[in-house]
Amino acid sequence: MKKLGLLLVILIGISSCSEKKSNLMVSGEIKGLKKGTLYLQKIEDTALVSVDSAVINGDSRFEMETHLESPQIMYLYLQKVDNNQYDDRIDFFADQGQVTINTTLEKFETKAKVVASKNQEKLEEYRKMMGRFNDQNLDLIKANFEAERDNDDQKLMEIDQKYDKWLKRKYLYTVNFALNNKDLELAPYLALSEVFDANIKYLDTIYKSLDPKVRKSKYGKQLKDFLKERREQEKLEEKVEEQIEEDHS
Repeated sequence: MKKLGLLLVILIGISSCSEKKSNLMVSGEIKGLKKGTLYLQKIEDTALVSVDSAVINGDSRFEMETHLESPQIMYLYLQKVDNNQYDDRIDFFADQGQVTINTTLEKFETKAKVVASKNQEKLEEYRKMMGRFNDQNLDLIKANFEAERDNDDQKLMEIDQKYDKWLKRKYLYTVNFALNNKDLELAPYLALSEVFDANIKYLDTIYKSLDPKVRKSKYGKQLKDFLKERREQEKLEEKVEEQIEEDHS
């Protein structure tokens, strides 16, 4: 019995040590929400998983928490119960500490105000500029539609050239933004999410510029692995091209 008791104490001790304390607190208010369920979510092994939840029943304020190994993009997902049933999700760059999210029921995503770390502040700055790029792209799409309607081949060629320049500016802005924020985990995240198909030399430049602590972060490690895969893929493509040339020589 004494041995059994000692074993239970050991097992409980191991269990308590394995449980990690919460280091991320997410709270706020959703004005207009009377009933629904909120989920705090993150990407884990390419799957979206919920790490905490809060049931709203009368009080529109909420609090959730979790343990964060490394700064990363997380999501506040609202599953509502009302006459207009639709689901909404707010993404934000989470870091250890406190995150405050205030929004409304009717405009859950568009009216969201997120107060978080420096990563979140810079993400919002980046997205504001991307909004301008997207507006320019919409203008090009409209012009392209009109040129196709009028069968204006000359105009279509001009639009194609403008699009190529627009895309290059967008990529260069993102690369420079990442380089200027090499001390933030946002830098490798942008490389992976926004310019993953850019010339590998740009991605390599971003990775080499990262602060040591950022290289060890979730997105820093992912960027390192991605670069390795890209290099292996490019070597394989070169071998295939060489083989084709030999077959035709």
